[in-house]
Amino acid sequence: MKQISIILLLAIVFTSCKDALDTQPNDRYTEETFWTSEKTALAGLTGCYQVLTSNSLYGYATPLWEETATPNAYNYDNSAGFGVIALGTHTASNAQTGNIVTGVIEGRWKDCYRGIGRCNTFLKKVNDVPMADALKDRTKAEAKFLRGLYYSLLATYYGGAPLILDPPDLDSQGKLPRNSRQEVVQQVIKDMDEAAAVLPPKYTGNDIGRATSGAALAVKARMLLFEASPLNNPSGDAVKWTAAANAAKAVMDLPGAGYGLFPNYRQLFLPANENKQETIFDVQYTISAPGFGNSFDLINRLYNTNAPLRDLINAYDMKDGLSPAQSPLYDATKPYENRDPRMYQSIVYPGDTYLGAPVTNSTFKQTGYGVKKYGIYDKEAVPSADLINSAGRSQINYMVIRYADILLMYAEAQNEVLTAPDAAVRNTVELVRQRAGLVPYQVPVTLTKPQMRELIRHERRIEFAFEGFYYTDIRRWKIAELVLPGPVFNSQNQQIVIRNFNPLRDYWWPIAQTQRELNPNLAQNDNY
Repeated sequence: MKQISIILLLAIVFTSCKDALDTQPNDRYTEETFWTSEKTALAGLTGCYQVLTSNSLYGYATPLWEETATPNAYNYDNSAGFGVIALGTHTASNAQTGNIVTGVIEGRWKDCYRGIGRCNTFLKKVNDVPMADALKDRTKAEAKFLRGLYYSLLATYYGGAPLILDPPDLDSQGKLPRNSRQEVVQQVIKDMDEAAAVLPPKYTGNDIGRATSGAALAVKARMLLFEASPLNNPSGDAVKWTAAANAAKAVMDLPGAGYGLFPNYRQLFLPANENKQETIFDVQYTISAPGFGNSFDLINRLYNTNAPLRDLINAYDMKDGLSPAQSPLYDATKPYENRDPRMYQSIVYPGDTYLGAPVTNSTFKQTGYGVKKYGIYDKEAVPSADLINSAGRSQINYMVIRYADILLMYAEAQNEVLTAPDAAVRNTVELVRQRAGLVPYQVPVTLTKPQMRELIRHERRIEFAFEGFYYTDIRRWKIAELVLPGPVFNSQNQQIVIRNFNPLRDYWWPIAQTQRELNPNLAQNDNY
């Protein structure tokens, strides 16, 4: 979908205007003239996708920064406002502040509704556009997928939110109260089911990157897993876990999708291998049009505002699949040797080689560690003239959901359904461990249900490190209050800051005060 015209999108004006003679302007689109052709309708749908690249969603480096609200990484300058989230000092009043881009707490709410508004407008207006019925049905399904994705983000971070299914209308929608989280989740499931029933399992050519039936089923699985987890399911209701397991299994068994694990973990996150078998849905980036790339390489190499912490380094097992405390391979004087291969494919550490030079404790000044995942730079030297030194010049797609995620979703949910893990749970986890290069990769058949739960949580932390998923994982597992508070350390085990987490409020983000001033009917989350 990178080939879809971005320039056309920039020319669109979604407002009506009339001059003194009540004639239609011929130098721009109006509300009346825009929704009249297949070409402009498809451009309108592109606008629904384009919101995904917003700074508060998946644009700039926000997914990378989200990791810094966890024990995995550190953000020294409060980029996007994740610094105050990590410290537990975020409030409804400071939610809109942050360096580099707008504060994520306010920005994500606004951008989700911007996307929802575009999707609702498309779903309303496309009915009157002359185009083939099959194409019209497919594009409406894509818009439902995107609307459901935006609502899933609202439900995941804020809980309840106003449920709006019509085109934007300030008079009728500007003072709506929040619907319950359960109502929003139900709408997400409805949108995803309806989208999956129409969308194809895969695309070819210029349509690659559009929402597929597998993408819709995967977002449904993620939403159901969030609802089944301890944060929202403290009683451990097996019905919710079963629904989540079945949803993930539907993706695994989807005919014609061709999903699988890409064989090389490091290369999975390089531009040359995007849209391969592991990608279920990603945000498409291009640098062919200015401003439509991301800034992943700039952040990883130069700014280091997603700097890994020592706690994550300590979490990596040895290459034999055992923890450092258990493995005969561990040598405390050489702590970076013989570790899980994913560490070397994700992190730059003292003693490593990066861009042709040896890495010292001061190469990456914030913690001593750097990130290579989702970046093009590695051990090899690169001419200085070829280094990316400005924003928006990286083009690697960001994978919102990939197949390894679905495998571990299924394993987690299915393990909770059973009294003890079965072969299906073990085999699914082993697929991820085998691709990682652990030897042996097999999971002991003697693991109990709680032991398998901890192994799966460990695998999620390591497999998805620096992808922005761990923050939601520790919230939905309701362990953030255990793993977030306290000091964090650099490569030399020197304390950097002390973090806090208030379990009575911090599992959910506040509604920004500016939004509540615009709409006093937006009830605030507890203890903000």
